[in-house]
Amino acid sequence: MGLSWSALGLNIVLSLAALLVLLTVTWTIGRAQHRHVVIDCAWGLGFVVVAVVTLIHSGMSITPNPDDARRWLLLALVGLWGLRLAIYLGWRMRDGAEDPRYEKILESGGERRDLYAIRRVYLPQAVVLLLVSMVIQMGMLGSAPLNWIAWLGVAVWAIGLFFEAAGDLQLSRHKNDPASRGTILDTGVWRFTRHPNYFGDAAVWWGIWLVAASAGWLVALVTVLSPLLMTWALTSRTGKPLTESRMMDRPGYREYVQRTSGFFPLPPRNRA
Repeated sequence: MGLSWSALGLNIVLSLAALLVLLTVTWTIGRAQHRHVVIDCAWGLGFVVVAVVTLIHSGMSITPNPDDARRWLLLALVGLWGLRLAIYLGWRMRDGAEDPRYEKILESGGERRDLYAIRRVYLPQAVVLLLVSMVIQMGMLGSAPLNWIAWLGVAVWAIGLFFEAAGDLQLSRHKNDPASRGTILDTGVWRFTRHPNYFGDAAVWWGIWLVAASAGWLVALVTVLSPLLMTWALTSRTGKPLTESRMMDRPGYREYVQRTSGFFPLPPRNRA
């Protein structure tokens, strides 16, 4: 595999420093706008920052040299996913309102709400970003050449990006169409899964893991926590459960649940 553990250690420090700078800037913007939902934009950007830091560091100081093809491939996959997500979320936040999730989290902060946000929102996100980004760091630092596992990963990533992007686009159009007001979106990719964006997000990270895993079995074993953590969060923690608890009382949603897969895309069940 040719992974330098000392180089990995230094890269973790550099990545953490870069993430803290990014989140400090994000917190400053959130404080000025009186809304900390802006951290959602920093989520995708954080992984892009780690990928750029690792690309530069690995190319400058590692012996034996890491595999250039994997480094640039991971940067492309992470960059396309992270930038698309940040741009989409930034566009969705254009109304200037705080997200109810953050209102609930920060209501205990009182007059020190902005400082409270550092402990409850920004620092935990920095930790999760660093943990999940290990798949990017170790994948870029490995020196083994690309193989069929990497290209399988690209295919899984592409499927995931399609579902995530298509789901976001179709939902945005549905919300902005006056004729759809009060109705449940059950067409397009939403016909096959109730959460195409969450499924797509999980598939993107399993694809990135496969690309990184092509660097060797040790990288695969150590970094599998990244896609597992993302999938768990999306299916059992902050993704699907919160969305469904908010949607369940809407007219038609229970029927939609009965006929539509909760995560993996599947043909709709019999409406009867």
